[in-house]
Amino acid sequence: MSGFRHVVLFKWVEGTTTRQQDEVAEKLGELPGRIPEIKTYSLGVNAGVNPGGYEFAVVADFADRDAYLVYRDHPDHRAVIDAYITPIVAERAAIQYEM
Repeated sequence: MSGFRHVVLFKWVEGTTTRQQDEVAEKLGELPGRIPEIKTYSLGVNAGVNPGGYEFAVVADFADRDAYLVYRDHPDHRAVIDAYITPIVAERAAIQYEM
């Protein structure tokens, strides 16, 4: 095994603005500079190639499960969730796995 991966997908509530979505991306994008346990971090809006599906994705890699747990519980991460994601999330799917 060479690490631990966290993948999360979001669908937003009806009426979510582009600005709100951009704020989520901006605030999440700041986390690698604040949480050193993040090895790699990728996020993006659904390209719309296929119909349906989720609207936004985050893929984060960590050295191990413990590093992921630091990220999961980190106050800066929790603040982004509470202030920017929770108010607009309709659905969330997530998985974590050993790589």
